[in-house]
Amino acid sequence: MTTATPTETQLIEPHGGRLIDRWATNPVGLADSALALPRITLTERQLSDAYLIAQGAFSPLEGFLASEDYRSVRDEMRLASGSAWSIPVTLAVDEATASLLREGEDAALVAQDGGIAGTIAVAELFTYDKQAEAERVFRTQEEAHPGVAGLYGQGPVLVGGRITMLPGTPPLDPDALPFYETPAQTRAALAARGWRSIVGFQTRNPVHRAHEYIQKAAMEITDGLLLHPLVGATKSDDIPADVRMRCYQALLEHYYPQDRVHLSVYPAFMRYAGPREAIFHALVRKNYGCSHFIVGRDHAGVGSYYGTYDAQHIFREFEPQELGITPLYFENSFFCNACGAMASAKTCPHGEESRVSLSGTQVRDMLSRRETPPPEFTRPEVARVLMDAYAED
Repeated sequence: MTTATPTETQLIEPHGGRLIDRWATNPVGLADSALALPRITLTERQLSDAYLIAQGAFSPLEGFLASEDYRSVRDEMRLASGSAWSIPVTLAVDEATASLLREGEDAALVAQDGGIAGTIAVAELFTYDKQAEAERVFRTQEEAHPGVAGLYGQGPVLVGGRITMLPGTPPLDPDALPFYETPAQTRAALAARGWRSIVGFQTRNPVHRAHEYIQKAAMEITDGLLLHPLVGATKSDDIPADVRMRCYQALLEHYYPQDRVHLSVYPAFMRYAGPREAIFHALVRKNYGCSHFIVGRDHAGVGSYYGTYDAQHIFREFEPQELGITPLYFENSFFCNACGAMASAKTCPHGEESRVSLSGTQVRDMLSRRETPPPEFTRPEVARVLMDAYAED
């Protein structure tokens, strides 16, 4: 258990009341004993989840879900204890690996390079219905959905149990490493600034003018912004993490007050679970110290699988005290030529012909044609970073 320093008590409590710590207290002893255990070789995504559990980003989870918690999360968006949790965090293995494991005994968690990453106390081995999980979590059984494809591609047996990890860093782009912090480190940094109310912003794309607009609107009612880009695995056509990090730095340098923004990375992979992932992202940011969380248009969406504002509607399925973090809802924003400013449908009376709004696909197409995105959509400094990156391809 991580004990808060006096300055950290001003921040919101982690989900479940405490920040989970599943790091080995005797790393050498654990590494030595793990050599004699049956092995579970983790995928990059499973390794990422294991590290995030160990450092408390997924508090109150202490390991991968056993069957009671798994089914409760899948069907009710709550752990068996009743605590809100919207995404099953599971460890799937193939049948050959499962045959080597025994309930009540430990197994070694091994990285792709063969190195020992930690251990799991195997509490349960169980099979599961992939189609049922796909339908409930992703709202579709179509394998064209990247989250569903990942689910269908994993092993048929789930391993539930508490984990203990050797000190390490989740898989992430080397360019993002200088901005990597554990939840405890982020909470300490936010507390050191004297902030009490912090709004978190999740992104897997460069921040454009619409993002900037809603972030600054949220900053008007909070002490500061945690800009927390996801830098784990995303779709192959998403902009690479190193390019995104350069965009964030350029934007913050020129257009944000330095004493009111904290940039840190979230080393997780995208599940593309839309509404359910919006809840998940909010709870995780609560563990990093955020009291508020921005939920905009099509949060964590992909294709046309979710309604434009389904990620906002799902928050109504929980009582505010269940989540313990305040969602801030924003409409789709754009630059209006008639208003001469950023706006949304709530504040702008003009028609579509006056609005400058581009999709991520349109921007990537422009960049591939070496066309500079317009200043109404993105700041010139950010556009230059993107243009330079695409010119290198």
